Amino acid sequence: MRFAAPLLALALIAVPAAVIAAEAHSFDPEAVRAHVTFLADDTMDGRGSGSKGYQIAANYVASQFMAIGATPMGDPGKGSFFQQVPLRESKLVGQPVLTLSGKGKSIRFDSKDGVLIGPSAAEVQQVVEAPVVFAGYGIDRPDLKIRDYDRLNVKGKIVVVLSGFPKGMNSELGAHLSADKARMAMKRGAIGVITIPTLADTKRRPWERRMQMSGEPRSNWLQADGAPFLRAPGIRADATLNPDKAAALFGEGKQSLAAILAEADKAGGRPKGFALGMTARLERTSEFRAYSSPNVVAMIPGSDPGVAGEYVLMTAHLDHIGDHGKGDDKINNGAMDNAAGIATMIEVAKALSKDGKRPRRPILFAAVTNEESGLIGSEYLARNPVTGKGRVVAVVNFDMPILTYRFTDLVAFGAENSTLGPVVAEAAGQAGIALSPDPLPEEGLFTRSDHYRFVQQGVPSIFLMTGHAGPGKEAFNGFLAQHYHRPSDDLNLPFDWVAGAKFAEVNYYIVRAIADQAEAPRWYGDSFFGKEFAPAAPKAVRPKT
Repeated sequence: MRFAAPLLALALIAVPAAVIAAEAHSFDPEAVRAHVTFLADDTMDGRGSGSKGYQIAANYVASQFMAIGATPMGDPGKGSFFQQVPLRESKLVGQPVLTLSGKGKSIRFDSKDGVLIGPSAAEVQQVVEAPVVFAGYGIDRPDLKIRDYDRLNVKGKIVVVLSGFPKGMNSELGAHLSADKARMAMKRGAIGVITIPTLADTKRRPWERRMQMSGEPRSNWLQADGAPFLRAPGIRADATLNPDKAAALFGEGKQSLAAILAEADKAGGRPKGFALGMTARLERTSEFRAYSSPNVVAMIPGSDPGVAGEYVLMTAHLDHIGDHGKGDDKINNGAMDNAAGIATMIEVAKALSKDGKRPRRPILFAAVTNEESGLIGSEYLARNPVTGKGRVVAVVNFDMPILTYRFTDLVAFGAENSTLGPVVAEAAGQAGIALSPDPLPEEGLFTRSDHYRFVQQGVPSIFLMTGHAGPGKEAFNGFLAQHYHRPSDDLNLPFDWVAGAKFAEVNYYIVRAIADQAEAPRWYGDSFFGKEFAPAAPKAVRPKT
């Protein structure tokens, strides 16, 4: 993402009156600490979706909303803060197997020997066998001049694709295209996708780490007919193959996997696809369990009847990955990920409820479930809105703010795509915080948190994260390397609760400013995401810098 220069320039444009009107509030570091301490306690068992610990956490958040007089906005007509999300868990039974045959050899892989395979979301007993075709990065967007499927026949076949996106591509666009690969393969007629990590991807996330994070159940939300919602229902087989083992799929010389990975590691490198002359057979058995887990949704009404149907939404995920039953400390408490984000939302809601003048637009607050399973709770909320005849016009999401240092900058993923950009820049400046560009473009963070499900429904959205200025880079990278999705993400981390209060303060200014704008946010006319997901919506002209 490259938005530093235009975004900073936009901040110099006339200050929106709504920003100046925001009231000053004193945010209490001990209040942030209290919320995180409760939510990240061992008694929550890691807040796994559908668990008793998660429900206790949901009750806690609802009680906080109740205490400030917020309006319950859960299931319609029930006067409840809970929007129950119907879910189905898929879990592996036994050991899944991938067998590659051809070129005079047959190689069998399982999770202990080079392949990671999750459960099926739709079939209990499954055997999928088909020829395999290499399709480069697996991106099929001729409108963007990316044609990885040109001259390839993949109908009824399993495609092998590299992870991620070409080096040098805009990170937000690349993250979206990478997340959409299965659907693109399905549209071409493929029935399976095998992913091979690139060299850069392997460096960021070694195979041993992938194995530690694999093997968990998957969840999908259930549609009205009881069927699981699947983004690419035609893709029956999916697996990730260790690059060290995947070389067996490829020939030698120019078409060896080593040569392909080397090409992909260059700026703009886009390896071409070709038939591999082998067959893949994937075998797995899955079992299903139906359950439900609530989103916790509340509202502070607006003051202007003329925009009463235009809702500004704050989101933060309440769930974490639960109890993994591994080692002496087996509970994944999720203190930073994302008890810290929930604490921020509660304190912002509290401040808004105390404002002498209510915001113009109503503000929704949603502590969503099942983010860790694939942004499921937020997708359910986006597709099953609680706003009646109204609509969500903007989303502000925060997920895993690193609160171990006194941050001086924020990253606002998505800000350069809409008129949210200048408002966010100025509002953050009011709290003495600068905005910085994406410091981790290779991670594709734009598609990995809950705001993205609203982007896919055409809603201008931003995702806020503490920045890398000063000690931020070391703090953030250290957390990712040592604590992310591990039991050590707990209250023993060196939290700086003053930083937590500051994060709540800057988010208060941002949300209040958006709610008080004269016009609802609009996508810029040249934004890929505005054109992709809201083609008929009125667009704004990007200001000249």
